[in-house]
Amino acid sequence: MFDRLIAVWEVITGGLDRVGAWLPALFLRLILAWEFWEAGITKYNGNNWFSGIQNSFPFPFNVIDPNISWFLATWAELIGAVLLVFGLFTRFASLSLIILTIVAALAVHWPDSYSSFSELWKGYAITNKGFGNFKLPLLYLLMLLPLLFNGAGKASIDHMLKKVID
Repeated sequence: MFDRLIAVWEVITGGLDRVGAWLPALFLRLILAWEFWEAGITKYNGNNWFSGIQNSFPFPFNVIDPNISWFLATWAELIGAVLLVFGLFTRFASLSLIILTIVAALAVHWPDSYSSFSELWKGYAITNKGFGNFKLPLLYLLMLLPLLFNGAGKASIDHMLKKVID
């Protein structure tokens, strides 16, 4: 009986392992691509508001001209999104988007001040009610980390290129 349960468990986990090599990274890439594409298109079609927050950017981004920062942020989001969709240069795209997200979190989403962890944690929100709103940037960072460390998964151009190179 116990041997049969182990055999069933191995079949189930084996199937999950096979599917897990393809789908989770693909789903992460697609949802992140959607989010960064939307942000990039909004910037592309909008007006540059970075000059109003340039002083909030961490060094060295705070000394870059706001127009250059706007251009870089816009195209990092758009090109990063396309790379994520196809799973091409995924680790580079993920690292680039991580840096962009950290800068955005510090400049826009982080609270101006806080006196305790519980007060800081009030900023773990979507809307800013005076405590920041770093929930989405934090979630994006956490979603980008597996792509940075593990790559794009089997459903990617990166995987196909690796097979050709090996």
